[in-house]
Amino acid sequence: MRTIAVANQKGGVGKTTTAVNLATALAATGARVLLVDFDPQGNASTSFGLARSARSPSSYDLLTDPAQAARAARPTMVPDLALIPATQELAGAEVELVGEANATGRLRAALETLEGQDWCFIDCPPSLGLLTLNGLVAADRVLIPLQTEFYALEGLSQLLKTVEEVKARSNPRLDLAGVVLTMHDKRNNLSDQVANDVRSALGHRVFGTIIPRNVRLSEAPSHGMPALLYDLKCPGSEAYMALAREFAAAA
Repeated sequence: MRTIAVANQKGGVGKTTTAVNLATALAATGARVLLVDFDPQGNASTSFGLARSARSPSSYDLLTDPAQAARAARPTMVPDLALIPATQELAGAEVELVGEANATGRLRAALETLEGQDWCFIDCPPSLGLLTLNGLVAADRVLIPLQTEFYALEGLSQLLKTVEEVKARSNPRLDLAGVVLTMHDKRNNLSDQVANDVRSALGHRVFGTIIPRNVRLSEAPSHGMPALLYDLKCPGSEAYMALAREFAAAA
């Protein structure tokens, strides 16, 4: 199982949308995919129409009992795509785990008990706290969604530094899968300027596919389904299908 942490400490950059729809697109190719909702907001779980009352056991339980992973993973409406949901309990996990042994390796221990998956995507919270560190320690690679807006590059260097520190101290196999540009508005010259600046700074580590700002991507979670099921032909869905092909080819 190849494990990808989808991370960015800045909120509202399309992180969960990317995790949900990239996982869906890869599952549509016949790959067996697991999506771990590791954000206390639980937006990835909502994207699959999972009621909050039906989210136990959850990713929180994996932190206290790794053996819960197999029970927590449940099928979704997408064939070959399983989900481990999140609950609000995750919000207190960072305080509860402080000082505990192997506090940053709990998720990794849980995922190592699973078999039969080709891909695992971890939707990390918008922070660089203990939950995101668990995601990075558990992952083989990290995928960074980056919106094409003015402040896009602020904080990116900090995230890349954190990835290097985790690689040096806790997870030597961790590498950068790449940066995916999101929420691009082709009517706005600033979006193109930011995209060019990011490519100049990071070169080949930026995926060629750009995810546009698209109302159908925003509407889909309210209908309890990924955008690829809500409207396969919308520009956002087509972009995520293209990203999945590019992602798989680079794997």
